[in-house]
Order: sequence, then C-alpha cells, then structure tokens
Amino acid sequence: MNPGQITLGRPLSRLLIASAIAVAFPAYADNTTEIEKLKAQIEELDQKLKVLGRKQELVNEDVAAKQKAAPTVTASDRGFGFKSQDGQFEYRLRGIVHADYRQFDGDAFPTAVDGFLARRIRPTFEGTVFGKYGFRFTPEFGEATTTSSPTIIDAYLDIREKPELQVRIGKHKPFVGLERLQSASDIKLIERSFVSNNILPNRDFGVSVSGDVLEKRLNYAVGVFNGVQDGANIGTNQDANSKKTFTGRLFATPFVNDTESSLRGLGFGIAGTTGNISTLISGYKTPGQANNFFAYATGTTANGVQDRWSPQAYYYYGPFGLVYEYAWVNQPIKNGNNTTTVKNTAWQLAGSWLLTGEDASFRGVKPFSRFQSGPDGGWGAFEVVARYQENQIDDALPTAFRPASYALRAQGAAVGLNWYLNESSKFALNYERTRLNGGTLDGKTENFLVGRYQLSF
Repeated sequence: MNPGQITLGRPLSRLLIASAIAVAFPAYADNTTEIEKLKAQIEELDQKLKVLGRKQELVNEDVAAKQKAAPTVTASDRGFGFKSQDGQFEYRLRGIVHADYRQFDGDAFPTAVDGFLARRIRPTFEGTVFGKYGFRFTPEFGEATTTSSPTIIDAYLDIREKPELQVRIGKHKPFVGLERLQSASDIKLIERSFVSNNILPNRDFGVSVSGDVLEKRLNYAVGVFNGVQDGANIGTNQDANSKKTFTGRLFATPFVNDTESSLRGLGFGIAGTTGNISTLISGYKTPGQANNFFAYATGTTANGVQDRWSPQAYYYYGPFGLVYEYAWVNQPIKNGNNTTTVKNTAWQLAGSWLLTGEDASFRGVKPFSRFQSGPDGGWGAFEVVARYQENQIDDALPTAFRPASYALRAQGAAVGLNWYLNESSKFALNYERTRLNGGTLDGKTENFLVGRYQLSF
C-alpha cells in the first residue's frame, strides 16, 4: 500500500457510525421514526464514504502512474546515467583515464624521451532509445590527439534487433582483431600487441552486422568499410577512394553453456579483411608506441587489393588466462617504377594469473574484496602477466622500398603486475625488452618500462 492511501472496510465504517449514534441518542433507541432517520443518515454517510474512497483510489492510481513514469538515476561501475522505469530509454556517461610514466633504454632509439603521459582521456556518451536503438560517442583528449583539438574515437549507432541480428553504423572497431575488441580498460598488458597495433585495423568507418547463434556458441560478424591502413585509426572524413574493404569473423565458444566443463572458457576463431586502401601506414611501432622499427621508403604507396587473415583464440580457467593471436597481411605496393607485393606477419602469446584467486575473463577482473584502508579493509586483486610477440617484415622486400634506418623483425618479451583496487581502479607496471633483427638496426634493443594508473567507469 502506497503512503497516503485511505482504505476503510464498509462493515467497520457502519459499525462505528451506528455505535456513535447509539451512544449519542440512547433515548430514541425504541423510536421507529428516529431509527428510520438514522438509517437514512447512515446510508447517506455510507455513500459519501464510497465517493471519498473512490477519489482516494484515483489519487493513488495517479501517484503510481507518475512513479512509474519517473526516470531512475543510476551510478555504478558501468557509469552514471538515468533511464525510464520500463528500461526503454537510457543515457549513460562513462569514461576512462590512463595516466602513465614511461622510460626507455637500449641502443635502438637513444633519443627516446622519458616522462609522464596522459595516454587516454576518453569520456563516453552512450544510450538507448525505444529499447533497441543505441548510440555511442567517444572523443579523445589524451596522447592520441595529434592537434590541439580532440579526436573522435567512436561515433556510431546500433540497431539491436535481437541477439542473432545486430547492426552497427559509423566509426567503430571492425570485428576483426581479438585483443582489439577488448576495451582499453580490460587489456592485460599496458599496450596492445604487434598484432593489434601494427597489422589489424584499429577503427574504420562503415557498417557491421553481427550476432550470437547456436545458443551463444558461435558469433559471426561481417562488415563493409572505407578501408584503413595497418593498425591505423581512420577519421570521419569522406573516403579517399570509391573502393571498399570487406571484413568477416567467426568465433566459436562451443562449451560456453556447460557450467561444469573445464573447457567453458575456450574460444577460437578466424577473421579477415580484403579491399583497397589509398595509402600505407607510416610505420610499424615498437611496444612503447614512440618509435618505428620499420617505415616504408618515401614515395611508397598501396597498389592493389590488400588481404589480411587472423586466426585467434583464448582460454580462461579459474584464475588463469591465455590469449593467442596471429595476423598476416598481403599488400601490393609501388614506388616510382618499382612494384612488389609485401607479406608481413605478427603474432602474440599472452598469459595471466590472478594471485588472489578471482576468475580470469576476457572482460575484466572483479576483486573478491575491494581495497580499503583500516582493520576491516581488503587489498583488491593482484595479477601477474607475461607476453611474447613478434612482428616480421617481408625479408624479400626490395631495397627501393626500405628506409635508411630500419629492422625487419621485432621480438618482444614482457612481464607485468596488475593491482586491481576495485572494478574501476587499477595500477599496472610492465617491463618489455624488444630485440631487433635485420636491416641497419640488427642486434639493437629497446627496453621499455611503463607504469600506469587507470580509472574507468
């Protein structure tokens, strides 16, 4: 019963009135005429009570309707926002901030600069209208900005018809790279691998259709995009040419519904892209993202259909996690009268172990106990991580396409520690040693030490 509601039982109301009359007028109890008058008064009062009761019912119904229509304010690790009572309309403010300190050593790039860095400052505005139409807009105010103005990371619309059929339109991550599909707040090491940063697309502008079928045992995705350079993030401008890039991915989790199976956390699949791009990436970066170990010679451009393939897999069991990803790109190129087809590859194998026993997953870590000072406080969750990765530039590449200073292979080994204070706050420390082979940088190394504080919601 809502506050303010009036409910009077009819028998009780009559009894109270009759008792009051009997007490007030005992001398007339045997008078038939007076009794009839009293009965009439009782009936009149009863009718008035009925009217008052109905009016109160209408007031209660109106209050309930207003309460049902009032929006609900939300605040959680999924962000701040508000939504309608029926869940059909929702708006959320989310965000991620990465504050780094980076230090470089080794003889490969002696001019690399150490220092503090705002790697990411990304507020995200997202919402849903009429239950199945969504939007997301994310600007970037951090290190990725190349001018004084912010860049646009995500800007897309969703049509969520059903789990088996969902459409995404705008600038977004093509459904290709496994690690790239993880949020920047969920990746295990501070920087993504060679596969994500140097070969597969980062973000592109186009349309994707995806869905989960076979009771979520298989996910499919296909898309058509403007086309983007290796590892690059396209803008929102009109495409530079009329040819498009097509993407596709199949990813299976065959035991996802078998709650008692040790293979429940197994997933594997393959993805690819094919299409024309107008330019080539300016360089293939080392893990610290500050230096190129290879960049095509000036004047080199794309010269035909580019193909990429990427087999990928992960496995999570208890506190243990493992991710494997491989990428291969086949790209015709030209420089003046010289033409060739370059075949570059990259792969990574990354593992993680939660020392505090939480379950590892693709989507992040939820500590058993959140960090809190005091005798009853917890320490959060601790996780050790390690990765080995390689990026190979085609060693048959003619001299006309090679720069003055370069390597043909980068091999990186990394270790790290993550401290999750809670679901939204994390400290991370990584050390990665990269050895370069081939070319003028043969035998040289880059040592990369980076610490990060992450706040995400």
